[in-house]
Amino acid sequence: MAGAVLNPINTRLDATSIAAILRHAKPKILFIDRSFEPLAREILHLLSCDDSQVNFLVIFIEDNNFPKRVSSEELDYECLIQRGEPTPSLVARMFRIQDEHDPISLNYTSGTTADPKGVVISHRGAYLCTLSAIIGWEMGTCPVYLWTLPMFHCNGWTFTWATAARGGTSVCMRHVTATEIYKNIEMHTVTHMCCVPTVFNILLKGNPLDLSHRSRPVHVLTGGSPPPATLVKKVQLLGFQVMHAYGLTEATGPVLFCEWQDEWNRLPENQQMELKARQGLSILGLAEVDVKNKETQESVQRDGKTMGEIVLKGSSIMKGYLKNPKATFEAFKHGWFNTGDIGVIHPDGHIEIKDRSKDIIISGGENISSVEVENVLYKYPKVLETAVVAMPHPTWGETPCAFVVVEKSETNNEDQVDTFVTRERDLIEYCRENLPHFMCPRKVVFLEELPKNGNGKILKPKLRDIAKGLVAEDEVNVRSKIVQQREDKLRVDHFTSRL
Repeated sequence: MAGAVLNPINTRLDATSIAAILRHAKPKILFIDRSFEPLAREILHLLSCDDSQVNFLVIFIEDNNFPKRVSSEELDYECLIQRGEPTPSLVARMFRIQDEHDPISLNYTSGTTADPKGVVISHRGAYLCTLSAIIGWEMGTCPVYLWTLPMFHCNGWTFTWATAARGGTSVCMRHVTATEIYKNIEMHTVTHMCCVPTVFNILLKGNPLDLSHRSRPVHVLTGGSPPPATLVKKVQLLGFQVMHAYGLTEATGPVLFCEWQDEWNRLPENQQMELKARQGLSILGLAEVDVKNKETQESVQRDGKTMGEIVLKGSSIMKGYLKNPKATFEAFKHGWFNTGDIGVIHPDGHIEIKDRSKDIIISGGENISSVEVENVLYKYPKVLETAVVAMPHPTWGETPCAFVVVEKSETNNEDQVDTFVTRERDLIEYCRENLPHFMCPRKVVFLEELPKNGNGKILKPKLRDIAKGLVAEDEVNVRSKIVQQREDKLRVDHFTSRL
């Protein structure tokens, strides 16, 4: 109503990253929740120390859990709202959209593959994507929506608007823990929630509720990264009804929904879970979606095997990247928005992601989907999380390297080194039993946790750097072994000659 453009900031970023966003976006007003005051003051200090000429009003949003500060120099959100009572004269002057292609939001990408870019979203795009999400998820009236997904992440996948459009109730959380999730589900009779697959592990670690007595299930929309079928099955057994969607910041929100087909009910449960993990079919508000060969720009065969890049077209796609015409041009090459995600189309039209284009592993000329290898590893007992990346190889160019997080009880043995060595061999052997041998990891690395960005996405570039370091270590170890063998041979020769 103020005619402003939203710019949701990822509160998990550090002060330097947020300061860079503010320099680029040049906002006029900065709203700060009181709990983030220390971070905000660090940001303001950084901005005051350079010549970026960022000048904006700072308005604090008070919280009952934090002491209220009374200062004539600080603006307060509630006081500001009270000054804006909708009198007839004010309503007459209220901003009304004249051009639906005008921007409504500026969202910065999470930066898993490159530096964050400012994505400009239009009113039309937000409207189409929101209505499509309501239809795709079959969201009924008066939902009770639990915010296990940050609102700064793609405007909460447009459910900030969708929940309001359906006359729903938003249940907000400061900390996403199993205890808080289950407590709010029970207290508020939650019907819907969105989350990345990482939150599934949080749900599984907690003390789950008995959801069997509820008249309606808790509908969970998941996305952000492909959820392994085994993980989906475990969460469904807790009583959640999982639906998989695919989207990205540049697409305004979800653009594919894995719509359930009646004939799938007759399939074995494990096969049902694999189908549920697919990305699905296009939303109604999107003009076109396709999977194209990156070299020829021809559509791939609908055989569920031939891989290509997922491309999108329609009014719900972003207007472009703010102040970055070069990146915008690259993104819309060949008249489509190029997602950078590699996938296949099945005969029934459902799309399934196989990998990010930068995450495909090319070994001896063969393309290996890291997601396929990860899905096999997730089926191994006690594997909590896993990520597979390319590791340089002198003969094959690249081979898969798996990073694995196991359940805590597994790492409490006295002889951890022997346990890890044994488990590494077991995991590699398990992959060889369930995958073509060229797709199997040559190396398994065990970590306490996988590196993630502020949105919970696994940072594969960091893991690739670790994998490169492992190759360097192996080369040093090989050279030292060769030197040691030569020294041993010299000693043997010398001893023999003396005899």
